[in-house]
Amino acid sequence: MNELMDVDELARYLKLRRQTIYNWLHEKKIAGIKVGGVWRFDRKEVNTWIKSKQQKVN
Repeated sequence: MNELMDVDELARYLKLRRQTIYNWLHEKKIAGIKVGGVWRFDRKEVNTWIKSKQQKVN
């Protein structure tokens, strides 16, 4: 089963401020779903998104 995180959990996971997560949502930089009025993020999708943003260093 996929693990869903709320904004606070995602902010802790990424070591960012909550406001940054809300800004990214508004700017459509990160995808989430609203469940019961609360934003939720799939940990697996977040990890895939992070890997897609990694820069290769030679």
